Order: sequence, then structure tokens, then C-alpha cells
Amino acid sequence: MRYPDFFDQAPGITVYDPLARFLGAAEGGIFEYRYIDAVKAAGHSCPTVASAWLMTIRALEALYPKDLPERGAIRVDFRQASTSGVTGVIANIVTLVTGATHDTGFKGLAGRFDRRNLLFFNAAVGGELRFTRKDTGAAVDVAAHLEHVPSAPHMGELMGACITGRASEEMQREFGRLWQERVRAILVDHARDPQVISIRPAGAA
Repeated sequence: MRYPDFFDQAPGITVYDPLARFLGAAEGGIFEYRYIDAVKAAGHSCPTVASAWLMTIRALEALYPKDLPERGAIRVDFRQASTSGVTGVIANIVTLVTGATHDTGFKGLAGRFDRRNLLFFNAAVGGELRFTRKDTGAAVDVAAHLEHVPSAPHMGELMGACITGRASEEMQREFGRLWQERVRAILVDHARDPQVISIRPAGAA
């Protein structure tokens, strides 16, 4: 599979999944996730997928500064409804990394490893999302501010031409190049830019 080089330059994350360990799916229950995994889950690479990826990684880094994040032990609350805007797209990426689901996930074994009731919407949270550790109750609010990484000036015109079938092959290639260049800027140039991905303890002013 060929994909843009910057996918491998984007931050990745390693998590511990006790269910994977229990069932022998991964040695030690250790999973490594890269941005390409998010792209495969979403079926595309865009600023929304990139921001969902970064928000999830930054939140888990903050909640687990010394240990591996525990997949299946993290609650995630969204401020918006599940059908609002791009919330569903972001939720799918969050689920990929954290294992959290609303009511469609694994039901568990003898009361262990239940992945349901960990993903909620229409929540009163300070950011776009709130990530909470089930074991300690520690929580952080995160939000993406993609306006700080603007599109190329003529992106709208190119997109319109591509969507309506008026674009030449050269225009389509240029659109794809510019689209992914913005994604690259978010994931690589602004991966730890607090103006782009803001994070703070839950409830902080």
C-alpha cells in the first residue's frame, strides 16, 4: 500500500489492552497505532481525521504520563450529538485507539473487558471532548482549532471543480496534493501546537 510519506512522520501511540492480552491477540496486550490506522478506519485522510488523531493522542499522553494508556479503561464524552457535523468521524477514531463505545462494543467476559458505556454525546464538557480515566477519575478536555492551519487560497475553487466533474486530471492531482499538504501541516508542523490542539484539566477555566 502506497501513501504519503508524512503519514509515518505523524505521532503514533502505544497502548495496553488487557482483553488482547487475555485472548492472546497481542503479546503482552501491547498495540501500536499509527496515523495510517486511522486513515484505514476512516477510509480517507482529512483535517478532521488528523485532528481526531491528535486530540486522542494528546489526551492519553496527559492522562498517562508514565504508563501506557489502558485501552478499554477510558471514558470519552463529546459535547456535540453523535450526528452533529463531523462528530461521528471523530468518534470512530477515538474508538479505534481507546476501545470506547456507546452500546455496540464488546459485552465483556464474566464482568470484565466490557467496552460499552464508555462513549457519550451531548455532554456538558469544556472542550470538544473529555477523556476520563476510569481507575483514577483524572480527566482532560481537548479541542481542535483548525482555523490556525488554513487551506490554500484556491482550495474551494478546486474542490468545486472536482466535485462537479469540471476538473482536469491535473486539477484533481493538485487538489489532492493541497488537501494532504494541509493534513501534513496539522500532523507534523503543528502536532504539539497548543493553538491548534488545546488541552487542559477537566473543569479548568
